[in-house]
Amino acid sequence: MSVPKIFESEYRFCLILWENEPIGSSRLAALCKETLGWSRTTTYTVIKRLSDRGVLKNENAVVTSLVSKQDVQVSEIDELMDKTFEGSLPAFIAAFAKRQNLSDKEIEEISRIIEK
Repeated sequence: MSVPKIFESEYRFCLILWENEPIGSSRLAALCKETLGWSRTTTYTVIKRLSDRGVLKNENAVVTSLVSKQDVQVSEIDELMDKTFEGSLPAFIAAFAKRQNLSDKEIEEISRIIEK
């Protein structure tokens, strides 16, 4: 299944949704006002837009996600790797490791993941 593209402001909205779902649309609008500073109209527009793209569903004023946070994150990483590193996982990992101050524990964990 292909994960629909979710833009930055939509992702911040989805973080709220994933943490609180299922959630009534009016409560979601209140949380978006509190957290993102959005008006009720903006929230309802984003709900409609993401519903039309298959990211979430809004039935009887209850909003639930149709894609998981993990699926969205993996899709974004795949897009970044394809676009920036020509699909090369080693190039991606090398660039990431060069820019981070990894602890010995983190290096061990990454090594274990790679070995699997």
